[in-house]
Amino acid sequence: MVKRRAYDEAFKEMAVELSYAKDSIQEAARELGIDPGRIRKWRQRHKKNDPTLPATTSFTDEQQQIRRLQRELREAQLERDILKKAVRIFSRGDGKYSDL
Repeated sequence: MVKRRAYDEAFKEMAVELSYAKDSIQEAARELGIDPGRIRKWRQRHKKNDPTLPATTSFTDEQQQIRRLQRELREAQLERDILKKAVRIFSRGDGKYSDL
């Protein structure tokens, strides 16, 4: 019997943000090691709960550039947050990671 993995809301939100930052569900799923269908479902649920997400319409060149820069900023902020968490984990001093 295969045990289903349960993901907390923080992980789901981070996965959704990563998929928007990378502008690819497939890439985010590959990076996180999960099925793209899960992220797709989480994104749909997230869209219903967040009406400020961009709708699929045609944009001017300037609007496209702004969206691209916003995506790059979100991705950089997400990477920074992940690195901060990793530093906290590895610097706990419990000896768990000291032999690496």
